Amino acid sequence: MKKNSKDWRNTVMPAVFTWLKESESGALEIDLDTTKKYAANILKAQGKGGTRMGGLVGSGTLGENSYLSSEQRLSLLKALSSVAQEYKVPLISGAAAKTKEELYKIVTELATVGVDTVMVMPPKTKEAPCDNEMYAYFALAAAAAKEAGITIMPYNNPDAAGYHALSTALLTKLAALPEVTALKISTIDVSVIETMMLDNKNLKVLAGVDTVTVHAGLAGACGGITGVGCVFPKASITMQEYVNNGEWAEANKISQAMNSISYLDAQPLLLEYLKFAFGVHHNDADGGLRTLGKKLTQQQIDDVRTRYIKAKERLEILDLID
Repeated sequence: MKKNSKDWRNTVMPAVFTWLKESESGALEIDLDTTKKYAANILKAQGKGGTRMGGLVGSGTLGENSYLSSEQRLSLLKALSSVAQEYKVPLISGAAAKTKEELYKIVTELATVGVDTVMVMPPKTKEAPCDNEMYAYFALAAAAAKEAGITIMPYNNPDAAGYHALSTALLTKLAALPEVTALKISTIDVSVIETMMLDNKNLKVLAGVDTVTVHAGLAGACGGITGVGCVFPKASITMQEYVNNGEWAEANKISQAMNSISYLDAQPLLLEYLKFAFGVHHNDADGGLRTLGKKLTQQQIDDVRTRYIKAKERLEILDLID
């Protein structure tokens, strides 16, 4: 196991944006230097209790993953690996494939550029495979990870997969694989977390939606992966600190303060919304609009700006703006 990837209890990790710039031809290309700078800034942030982010998630949904070529992803992750190494945290990246053989190749490639743990999405198929086929898919990813000396994180995201969520029985079985660092659960229904924790209190589960951080903690999640934390890292880390300490009222104050912007993390256009909010936060509205994703309407832009301002004002009162 590499770095801190063996135990991520009581931590929150940012799913960082991939910053883009215009090339001489006018096309958008990855701005590696700016991406690294902002990732480092987020990892420098501390909560009120003095803790920091416990990992770095690159080339995920918020990192334009679905729009990048394989070559671009590997180049991006190699650059982010240097940042993760500097701050001594594991580098995590996502992987999605149609077949387990294709997934095996992706996991192997990601290991060559410094990725410590691969978030493995369910197969990109129109119909959900049966549990036996699904298990074989993740098990082969685990085998690839073992050979490469890294770990995997099964990623239960029914919205992204396009079909029903993985069953709790399957998730529990996957969690028993030695190469599985944690399970990532991206759903607003946290009852699945509690159901699994009741069966095995030693499971490591990370919440994947910002709106449920506190409720997921109550259900037994050991941490989370955050998008909003890229915009407000001090607030995100401090909220997790309160969750870790069982100070639910204090954690809930922060959750309520961020509700207006956390809502965006659970929307289909979360990449476009949160990236624009990040740009506004850094006085770079144009930069926030540079995305390979969908172009926002003026109404959407105004809504995101309003939600960002409301969250910022509330967090300022709590002294949680960096």
